[in-house]
Amino acid sequence: MKKVLSSLTFAAIVATSLIACKKDAKESGGDEISASTAAQIRSLGFSTDGARKVAEGYLVEGDIILRNEDLTARASGPEVVYANEEHYRTTNLVSPSSHPTIKVALNNSSSAHQAVFSAALDEAIRRYNAESMTIKFQRVTTGANTTVVAYYEVSNTLGSSGFPSGGAPYSQVKMNTYWYSTGTGTSNINYIATIMTHELGHCIGFRHTDYMNRSYSCGGSATNEGSAGVGAIYISGTPTGPSAGSWMLACVGSGVNRPFTTADRTALTTVY
Repeated sequence: MKKVLSSLTFAAIVATSLIACKKDAKESGGDEISASTAAQIRSLGFSTDGARKVAEGYLVEGDIILRNEDLTARASGPEVVYANEEHYRTTNLVSPSSHPTIKVALNNSSSAHQAVFSAALDEAIRRYNAESMTIKFQRVTTGANTTVVAYYEVSNTLGSSGFPSGGAPYSQVKMNTYWYSTGTGTSNINYIATIMTHELGHCIGFRHTDYMNRSYSCGGSATNEGSAGVGAIYISGTPTGPSAGSWMLACVGSGVNRPFTTADRTALTTVY
C-alpha cells in the first residue's frame, strides 16, 4: 500500500519529501527491470509504472511482490474480465481445505514499534475472523504461514506483500517503519491495522479495488494498472461504481482507518 498526501499536509512536508525522494533514488540503484521483465509484468495485468527489483522479486503497483515464478503464470477462463470499478481477486487463492487457518506471526526487528505492531496485528486478525469466511486467521509465535516483519526505507511504500501460491498464502508482510509512529493509542493502532489488513488481503489473493484507476485513492491523473487478461477476476455482487472506503484501495492517507465496508464483506465471503 502506498501513502497518499492531502493538499493540506503537502506544503508542510515538501522539503522533507524532496530529500526523501533523493535519498530513495540513491538507495535504489540497480533496481531497474529489463524490457523483457516489464513485458511479462504487463502481460499479467499489472502496471510497470514505478516497478522495481527487490530482494523477493519485483515490487509493482506500490506494494505487491511478484516472484519470478509469478511472471510465467498464465490463466484464462470466463471469469477473467476487463476492469470497471469493482472488487477483484487474482487467479491464485488460498485453499480452505489445505489452509483452513492461516497462522500469522510477528517477527518485528523494530523494538520501538513492537507494542503498536502487536496490537495492530491482533486487530487485523480480529477483523478477518469477524467475517463468515471459510478461512480463519490465528496469531502464533512458531509455525507461521505468514510473518509480519519490519523494515526501514525512505519511500512512499507503507508495506508490501504478495499473492498465494499452490493454495498457500503469501509468506510475508513487510511494514515500513519510516511511516509509523510508536504510539499505542486507538487511532494509531487502527491505522496500522488497516495497512496490515490490506497486505494480508493480497496474501490471500485480493487485488486493489481501484486498480483500473489508481487516481481514485492515490490522486493525480487516471492510471489503469493494466488490463485483466490474466490476474484480475471480478467478484460478483460487488459495486460497479467506485467502492469508497474499501480496505483494498491502492493508497491511503495518514491516520486513516478502513474497517471492512459492506462491499468488502461481500467480496470476502464470496471468495471465501
